[in-house]
Amino acid sequence: VQLVESGGGSVQAGGSLRLSCVGFGYTYSSYCMGWFRQAPGKEREGVAGIDSDGSTKYADSVKGRFTISHDNAKNTLYLQMNSLKPEDTAKYYCAAHKYSLAQPRLLNYWEFGYWGQGTQVTVSS
Repeated sequence: VQLVESGGGSVQAGGSLRLSCVGFGYTYSSYCMGWFRQAPGKEREGVAGIDSDGSTKYADSVKGRFTISHDNAKNTLYLQMNSLKPEDTAKYYCAAHKYSLAQPRLLNYWEFGYWGQGTQVTVSS
């Protein structure tokens, strides 16, 4: 399984970005996927997760601002990020887990075995 993220960048507070993650070597119907982030000096944290049945879970800090989605035809995972805040600044990673996960577990980074290289998001005030 190979995951390749793109779409990061620098934006001012209140702006938007859309991250993409193209996956190779897996069948989405049997996987769940997620977006995670890590800021310098902080632990990696779950941002949003989506299971193959469409169920999603969001971190409280991004609810109402971020939307996770998956395009099966393109085997691509997206994270639409609106109303960005300086505290959203981090390196964002796409990850996949080979089997379905119950919704409460979709943000547990330790459950995911396949990771992309990450893409930097910087939000200035």
